[in-house]
Amino acid sequence: MHPPVRLVAIDMDGTLLPTFMQKISGRNAKALRAAQAAGITVAIATGRRTAYTAPLLEGLGLRADTPLITSNGAVIRTLGGEPIDRCQLEARVARGLCGLLRQFGALVFTFDRPGRGELVLEDMEQAHGRISLWIEANRNAIEEVNPLELALKDGEDPIQGMVTGGLDKMRLAENALKASQWSAHCECVRTEYPARDLSILDLLSKGVSKGWALERLAGRLGVDRKETMAIGDNWNDLDMLEWAGQGVMMGNAASELRSMAKMRGWKQAPPNDQDGVAVVLDSAVAKVLAARQ
Repeated sequence: MHPPVRLVAIDMDGTLLPTFMQKISGRNAKALRAAQAAGITVAIATGRRTAYTAPLLEGLGLRADTPLITSNGAVIRTLGGEPIDRCQLEARVARGLCGLLRQFGALVFTFDRPGRGELVLEDMEQAHGRISLWIEANRNAIEEVNPLELALKDGEDPIQGMVTGGLDKMRLAENALKASQWSAHCECVRTEYPARDLSILDLLSKGVSKGWALERLAGRLGVDRKETMAIGDNWNDLDMLEWAGQGVMMGNAASELRSMAKMRGWKQAPPNDQDGVAVVLDSAVAKVLAARQ
């Protein structure tokens, strides 16, 4: 029997957000507020950077101290903007990754600074064909630098890198990275969207992941892993699902991930388009309230 939840980490795309939507449903928003009212710390854990995450949570009535685990664990800030934790990728490693991975797809690096230059890539048009919606949503933050290595000066370390392309090509890129000298200095976290033949490899400092960040956050809050829940739907969620004592896989996850969840004893939520997060949180809140009576 699991103890009542004190901390829950929730993925954004494919989990909290409906498919192809950029607005959290009313039912999910209500469940987030109810969880906070019950004393559960609600953390958003996403591959998105902070500036691309916070606007989606505005107007929902969430607390200013709501933790945001962004850039797949590299940055933790509150919704109100207070810094909690950060881990950067060394510029020299990022330069090496450029030479290794640009043959496979569009490379982007994220810096922890506001405005234009927060995102740096070589060729916006090359990237546009594969991730056009992302390009349009982030255009004001993007700076083109060719070659990309010129943006990666010693002492100006990025938060993370990203290479994106088709599923098959990104698996080749991941294998090339694992076989290279840079694998000892870089973590590679994969997210896949098979229906769109789109895969994203996030390039992070060694050891960094959503799970790494969740463990550090739980430690700061004095919350045991058995009292921690994680909800996700993709490959980049596995580390936090494995660390949390209570893992929940979304019903819309790929069949391979849902099979993995069954083998590891994780629960399965209804799909994101059926407000699966709300279903899980409502149950967690009921358990917390029952334990107090």
